[in-house]
Amino acid sequence: MILGSFSAASQKPTKKRSTKPAVATSFVSSLVLPVAGNVYPLGYYSVSVDIGNPPKHFELDIDTGSDLTWVQCDAPCTGCTKPRDLLYKPKDNIVPCVDPLCSAIHSAGNFKCESSNDQCDYEVRYADYGSSLGVLVLDYFTLRLMNGSLHRPKMAFGCGYDQKNPGPIPPPPTSGVLGLGNGKTSFVSQLETLGVIKNVIGHCLSREGGGFLFFGDQLVPSSGINWTPITGNLLDKHYTSGPAELLFGGKATGIKGLELIFDSGSSYSYFSAQLYKSTLNLVTKDLSGKPLKDAPEEKALPICWKGAKPFKSVSDVKSYFKPLALSFAKSKNVQLHLPPEDYLIITKNGNVCLGILNGSEVGLGNINIIGDIFLQDKLVIYDNDKHRIGWVPTNCDRLPKS
Repeated sequence: MILGSFSAASQKPTKKRSTKPAVATSFVSSLVLPVAGNVYPLGYYSVSVDIGNPPKHFELDIDTGSDLTWVQCDAPCTGCTKPRDLLYKPKDNIVPCVDPLCSAIHSAGNFKCESSNDQCDYEVRYADYGSSLGVLVLDYFTLRLMNGSLHRPKMAFGCGYDQKNPGPIPPPPTSGVLGLGNGKTSFVSQLETLGVIKNVIGHCLSREGGGFLFFGDQLVPSSGINWTPITGNLLDKHYTSGPAELLFGGKATGIKGLELIFDSGSSYSYFSAQLYKSTLNLVTKDLSGKPLKDAPEEKALPICWKGAKPFKSVSDVKSYFKPLALSFAKSKNVQLHLPPEDYLIITKNGNVCLGILNGSEVGLGNINIIGDIFLQDKLVIYDNDKHRIGWVPTNCDRLPKS
């Protein structure tokens, strides 16, 4: 969708009924999955998940900006680009329309079953106009927890047979999306309901590529984390926080009241039109007199610069750029620090580009999205039990030990 990511922007917020079930209270352990991918040039991070009996590997785009996990379906298919052996084939395991999980994926007021025998259809629409249409199925996930125990919970997910990707860049070569939002049908919510893990997600995305994703609270450090509350409407399924103020070079900019969605399904960060314009003005004005020229010929991203010779890494240019930061008003002294390497990329041509994009150009309106580029080399934690988001600088190249 946006710049080659299936889940490149969060789903548009929709108010839904709260269908939170009673959950088990004894949790077994935590789950860690190795992550592959990078911000540039791939434009996505993914994990391999084993689904079915016998288990089959599916590579899924990790997305905290949407709820429903889905894989490409072995059915008459539109927009399914994977070879047949990499598709999921349903086997008499379609979720009926009357199942509570079916009503949980539909907006309140527009969902009803014509017949109890009907299948549960779904449609996920992403904010960049991409979508997945299919049927809800129930199958086993094979999960090896940190304590060594093997679990095979049966969970609901989408079998998508009609994918749309209107963006200029093809979708990633993944099999679908791992929905990590905080709604009832998300991967982590279902695991909590089944008593496997606590409703906590964390990811550590390496700037060098790769990293890890975890579920449960075993890897949450006991101190040192910057916590800020999830402030969005709990009936919408997004990790929203704010209000926040933008700082530039450690100084206040006067830009306040920003609501921000943390979205691992977006490679880059997206600012609303006015915020984007203000940020771009701050950055370009500060480059005055420095040995960088506009590089309109660079097609990787909209705003790029070139030097006297090609750059090899952000460290070659970081001295030309000031750090950004987002200061969260509801949390005392809590800031998301963004040094130049957290908002710039170096392209294959050796140019430097701004990894913050104008969200209004892709239909995001006034939504501000914190994408992977801002979250690199940080342990980011989404604590759904305590309704808070946290982060701490971390070396994401090393997998946690079991």
